[in-house]
Amino acid sequence: MNEKLTKHLAPGHSTCAGCGIPAIVRTVLGATDDPVIVVSVTGCLEVTSTLYPYSAWKVPYIHSAFENGGATAAGIDGAIKALRKRNKIPAGKKIQVVVFAGDGGTYDIGLQSLSGALERQHDFLYVCYDNEAYMNTGGQRSGATPRGADTETTPAGKKSFGKLEKRKDLMSIVIAHHLKYAAQTNVAYLADLKMKAKKAFALDGPRFLLVLQPCTNLWKYPTSEYVRIGKMATETNFWPLWEYFDGKYKINWATENPKPIEDFLKTQGRFKHLFRPSGEKVIAEMQKEVNEEWKRLVNLVQI
Repeated sequence: MNEKLTKHLAPGHSTCAGCGIPAIVRTVLGATDDPVIVVSVTGCLEVTSTLYPYSAWKVPYIHSAFENGGATAAGIDGAIKALRKRNKIPAGKKIQVVVFAGDGGTYDIGLQSLSGALERQHDFLYVCYDNEAYMNTGGQRSGATPRGADTETTPAGKKSFGKLEKRKDLMSIVIAHHLKYAAQTNVAYLADLKMKAKKAFALDGPRFLLVLQPCTNLWKYPTSEYVRIGKMATETNFWPLWEYFDGKYKINWATENPKPIEDFLKTQGRFKHLFRPSGEKVIAEMQKEVNEEWKRLVNLVQI
């Protein structure tokens, strides 16, 4: 493997075949030449990259619990500032603090800690790899799980159609903390991810990237398909690519003819129950939500 690509994360970890998390980590960290300190919240990345007594990390690294990724980053930021005051770190030398966490440790368990760190305006980049459920602990639903998905705690059956609730709007929650930069991106669009990571690294204060990460295990698709399925999420407007910078919204990818949400749902076993009798009502509701969210985003861009 290219030595530059493995500068921060070595091969030999145990992520699943067809997992895009290593591509997310290498793309994000490869977007800066500054020294980095990585905080890894309990989740798929942490358990697959630090199998005792081995580690795939080649940079300073700390494992935090599910609930305190934001607090850990805040503590590191405070330590860096204290060392600067004591002239232990040269003036002008930028050190990037980067948090990697799944949706469980971001949308739900770690939200309070993240909110506090954002509100206090600590200097760090938070990257959420969003695979839309608690994959590390068995595939339970999370606040990121979309309506209709079959999970271990929202099973599809004769009288149920998976998760009933709409997914949490995390980006609006994050932006409400007065960040300068936040962006939604997708592992299937690595150029877009790298561009947004570079913008984030060039800024000070809290910054946030939300990255769609299809999961072969719970989404139930062939391991070779994560890029195709990731692109389908964006091509149907289920997962638009956009960014928020200094109060302004920008859409990074759009089409005049988005594909119907059915095209995305059909690629995954977690939605197969929606294609039986009465499932069309749930699909219609999901399509309505996608259309409404896209219209809302377009309106925000025009403000």
